[in-house]
Amino acid sequence: MKNTIETALDSLKENTIHSEIAFFGGSFTAIDRGYMLSLLDATAPYIDRFKGIRISTRPDCVDDEILTLLKGYRVTSVELGAQSMDDTVLLMNDRGHTADDVHRASKLIRACGMELGLQMMTGLYKSCDNIDRDTAEQFIALRPDTVRIYPTIVMRGTKLGELYERGLYQPQTLDRAVDLVSDLIERFESEDIRVIRVGLHDSESLKNDRIAGPYHPAFRELCESRIMLRKAIRLLTDRPQGAYILRVNPKCRSKMTGNKRSNLIALRELGYVVTIQEDSALSLREILILPCTDF
Repeated sequence: MKNTIETALDSLKENTIHSEIAFFGGSFTAIDRGYMLSLLDATAPYIDRFKGIRISTRPDCVDDEILTLLKGYRVTSVELGAQSMDDTVLLMNDRGHTADDVHRASKLIRACGMELGLQMMTGLYKSCDNIDRDTAEQFIALRPDTVRIYPTIVMRGTKLGELYERGLYQPQTLDRAVDLVSDLIERFESEDIRVIRVGLHDSESLKNDRIAGPYHPAFRELCESRIMLRKAIRLLTDRPQGAYILRVNPKCRSKMTGNKRSNLIALRELGYVVTIQEDSALSLREILILPCTDF
């Protein structure tokens, strides 16, 4: 553990004060208590150099006692693997908790002054777009600081994999997942809730054991691109078909262009032939439209 932390410190150098030590990949407060405390104890010599500690856990494994303990170790952020706020969906996916558990845990985390993060999954077994949208609205009502959105991926050797192979579960297509998640990103951001992760990290297990589902290594980029396309269409709708220049922030050029020029193709099919130009004076996602005859 010491060598791992020191390696991380060396790579971060002077920027550690803006970083967090994180315990992810499981339910931190559900593991053996002695092991959990040993992990927290290992952070003590280094914690002053970090912003704090971030953990993820199950909604049904949070109470006042555990939060008081975590706060004593300077845990500052707790993320809950809520996944859905529909009890039927949670039950059918063997999540082991209820929507009430999410509400209760979220309020406790807020009350003790910690940052609240909520994680959701779209396209779960027995879910649908409307249920996923309702989950997002219930998240918003809980006022989390951050949200992560993960489209459901079917993995080999899982119950969901068995349901898929028996024809009892059909995962979202990539296009449908992008369409829904791009909506959710905009909805959360309209409420000043940061979406800090969209889609799964690439990994060997994902490469080897994924059998279905809307996975893409740049899933968030696809969603951001869809958001830009929708905005461009809204701005162009009342203009006559023809050639236009779309000016965007340099960081958004690829998003406006789309994967394999998909946005340019979609706009051309609507009668708009566009050229992308960069303008560093524009904010992210801002689009300035000019007719080509102006140049």
